[in-house]
Amino acid sequence: MVLKVCHLTSVHSRFDIRIFLKECRSLANAGFDVSLIVADGNGPERSQGVKIIDVGRSHGRVDRMRNVTRRIYESAVTLDADIYHFHDPELVPVGLKLKKAGKIVVFDSHEDVPKQLLGKPYLSKVSKFFLSRFFGFYERLVCSRFDAIVAATPFIRDKFLTINRQVVDINNFPMAGELSSEAGWARKQAQVCYVGGVAQIRGARELVKAMEFSKTSARLQIAGCFSEPEIEREVKGYPGWSRVDQLGFVDRAGVREILERSVAGIVTFHAAPNHVDAQPNKMFEYMSAGVPVIGSRFPLWEEIIVGNDCGVCVDPLDAEALAAAIDFFVENPERARQMGENGRRAVQEKYNWGVEERKLLALYAEIAKDKVEK
Repeated sequence: MVLKVCHLTSVHSRFDIRIFLKECRSLANAGFDVSLIVADGNGPERSQGVKIIDVGRSHGRVDRMRNVTRRIYESAVTLDADIYHFHDPELVPVGLKLKKAGKIVVFDSHEDVPKQLLGKPYLSKVSKFFLSRFFGFYERLVCSRFDAIVAATPFIRDKFLTINRQVVDINNFPMAGELSSEAGWARKQAQVCYVGGVAQIRGARELVKAMEFSKTSARLQIAGCFSEPEIEREVKGYPGWSRVDQLGFVDRAGVREILERSVAGIVTFHAAPNHVDAQPNKMFEYMSAGVPVIGSRFPLWEEIIVGNDCGVCVDPLDAEALAAAIDFFVENPERARQMGENGRRAVQEKYNWGVEERKLLALYAEIAKDKVEK
């Protein structure tokens, strides 16, 4: 019996790394009939064994919450899948309706949402507090009803273990070999990189200021888009911006080329409640490419970066300390190469998607056991 699986997202792109490239493709390769419902306005298609269904782009946050979620539910019901796996907190009501209809439902929690709300810069302190408390209460009330919770980190897993009996952490670790290169250290240039969404809370100001303080000729490659236009305008006025190459969105092949030339990858998020216990995908991608990491000095991140001797950790608010770390890797290529190899080895041994894929397939085998037996 081939089980029909449907992943749902109202926020993420159709080729999202975690949802499509990892989870959906792994399930399709394992023999499941996999569909992915998205809301990006790019139309339906079939890619790498996954049927993509598009319910149309939203026109703002209110439209997304009210109309897009309704269209996703209608499309999900029409599909009549055996297992529904949704990825956005705003789709919790959709998951509850599908569960009430007798379906197997999985919630994939990418973030600790109550903590994430505490870090939203556009909310007042009072709003942050009450929204965080409300969503925490709502989460405990409804998430016990789902057949399983998939957590993106062990920290999120441990939180949900007090709510639901079937919880597994499926870490967002890199796919083996995707970003690695055989070019070796000879192609390296006096450059460092930051890959991913750019925001104030992700250290945008300090990144650019660090280039002003750097004593070497290093340049910063930013492969990602600013989420706050006002922050983008501000940092473009800093003296350090003259040493920044703004690349915008870069595809996976482009990211690999940037990493081939970089002596270090930077992930210096601020100490927001949702960052301290996070495991940023970019950290492990840098490691998988053999590139040393400059990360924030959080205990978990130090355990990974310093513990595997694959980079250094700094105060994310200290632009001068970040500049010193950049200069260290530019001026010490042999040490940088050693740290890069240590990171690559750690990914090959433990921080890779192959390990997480086995956990995902084991979870699906467990929750679908009754249907398979029938």
